[in-house]
Amino acid sequence: MLAALSGMEREYIRDRTPEGHEFAPKRGKTIGGAGITDQPMLSMALHSREQETGLRDIAERLAVTTGAKKGRHPCPATVMRMLREHDEQAAATAST
Repeated sequence: MLAALSGMEREYIRDRTPEGHEFAPKRGKTIGGAGITDQPMLSMALHSREQETGLRDIAERLAVTTGAKKGRHPCPATVMRMLREHDEQAAATAST
Protein backbone atom coordinates (compact mmCIF):
# COMPACT_ATOMS: atom_id res chain seq x y z
CA MET A 1 0.00 0.00 0.00
CA LEU A 2 2.78 2.42 0.92
CA ALA A 3 4.68 1.54 -2.24
CA ALA A 4 1.68 2.53 -4.35
CA LEU A 5 1.36 5.86 -2.55
CA SER A 6 5.06 6.63 -2.90
CA GLY A 7 4.88 5.76 -6.61
CA MET A 8 1.97 8.15 -7.09
CA GLU A 9 3.82 10.87 -5.18
CA ARG A 10 6.89 10.38 -7.37
CA GLU A 11 4.78 10.76 -10.53
CA TYR A 12 3.15 13.89 -9.09
CA ILE A 13 6.56 15.44 -8.37
CA ARG A 14 7.83 14.44 -11.82
CA ASP A 15 4.85 16.18 -13.44
CA ARG A 16 5.11 19.34 -11.34
CA THR A 17 8.89 19.92 -11.65
CA PRO A 18 8.87 21.14 -15.29
CA GLU A 19 6.03 23.51 -14.43
CA GLY A 20 8.11 24.97 -11.61
CA HIS A 21 11.10 25.40 -13.92
CA GLU A 22 8.88 27.17 -16.43
CA PHE A 23 7.39 29.68 -13.98
CA ALA A 24 10.48 30.34 -11.82
CA PRO A 25 11.99 33.03 -14.10
CA LYS A 26 8.63 34.80 -14.24
CA ARG A 27 8.71 35.06 -10.45
CA GLY A 28 12.32 36.26 -10.46
CA LYS A 29 13.77 32.96 -9.23
CA THR A 30 16.79 31.19 -10.69
CA ILE A 31 17.35 27.48 -11.12
CA GLY A 32 20.74 26.04 -10.24
CA GLY A 33 23.65 27.26 -8.20
CA ALA A 34 25.44 30.56 -8.32
CA GLY A 35 27.91 31.11 -11.13
CA ILE A 36 31.56 30.78 -10.20
CA THR A 37 33.13 32.31 -13.28
CA ASP A 38 34.06 35.94 -13.66
CA GLN A 39 35.76 38.19 -16.20
CA PRO A 40 39.35 37.76 -14.88
CA MET A 41 38.90 33.98 -14.96
CA LEU A 42 37.62 34.18 -18.55
CA SER A 43 40.55 36.39 -19.59
CA MET A 44 43.08 33.96 -18.13
CA ALA A 45 41.32 30.99 -19.75
CA LEU A 46 41.32 32.72 -23.14
CA HIS A 47 45.01 33.54 -22.80
CA SER A 48 45.80 29.93 -21.88
CA ARG A 49 43.72 28.65 -24.80
CA GLU A 50 45.68 30.87 -27.19
CA GLN A 51 48.82 29.10 -25.97
CA GLU A 52 47.11 25.79 -26.88
CA THR A 53 46.84 24.60 -23.28
CA GLY A 54 44.43 21.74 -22.60
CA LEU A 55 41.18 22.19 -20.68
CA ARG A 56 42.39 20.23 -17.65
CA ASP A 57 45.55 22.31 -17.44
CA ILE A 58 43.57 25.53 -17.78
CA ALA A 59 41.22 24.40 -15.00
CA GLU A 60 44.19 23.64 -12.74
CA ARG A 61 45.58 27.15 -13.28
CA LEU A 62 42.30 28.91 -12.49
CA ALA A 63 40.85 29.51 -9.02
CA VAL A 64 37.35 30.45 -7.93
CA THR A 65 37.41 33.86 -6.26
CA THR A 66 33.96 34.08 -4.64
CA GLY A 67 31.32 31.96 -2.97
CA ALA A 68 31.44 28.65 -1.18
CA LYS A 69 34.00 27.24 -3.63
CA LYS A 70 36.47 30.10 -3.13
CA GLY A 71 40.05 28.94 -3.63
CA ARG A 72 39.12 25.72 -5.43
CA HIS A 73 39.67 24.98 -9.10
CA PRO A 74 36.74 24.89 -11.54
CA CYS A 75 36.14 21.58 -13.29
CA PRO A 76 37.19 21.26 -16.94
CA ALA A 77 33.51 21.14 -17.98
CA THR A 78 32.98 24.57 -16.41
CA VAL A 79 35.99 25.94 -18.29
CA MET A 80 34.73 24.42 -21.55
CA ARG A 81 31.25 25.89 -21.01
CA MET A 82 32.70 29.32 -20.16
CA LEU A 83 34.85 29.35 -23.31
CA ARG A 84 32.00 28.05 -25.49
CA GLU A 85 29.61 30.75 -24.22
CA HIS A 86 32.27 33.39 -24.92
CA ASP A 87 32.77 32.07 -28.45
CA GLU A 88 29.01 32.04 -29.09
CA GLN A 89 28.66 35.64 -27.86
CA ALA A 90 31.60 36.71 -29.99
CA ALA A 91 30.12 35.03 -33.06
CA ALA A 92 26.72 36.63 -32.43
CA THR A 93 28.33 40.05 -32.06
CA ALA A 94 30.40 39.57 -35.21
CA SER A 95 27.40 38.50 -37.29
CA THR A 96 25.32 41.57 -36.43
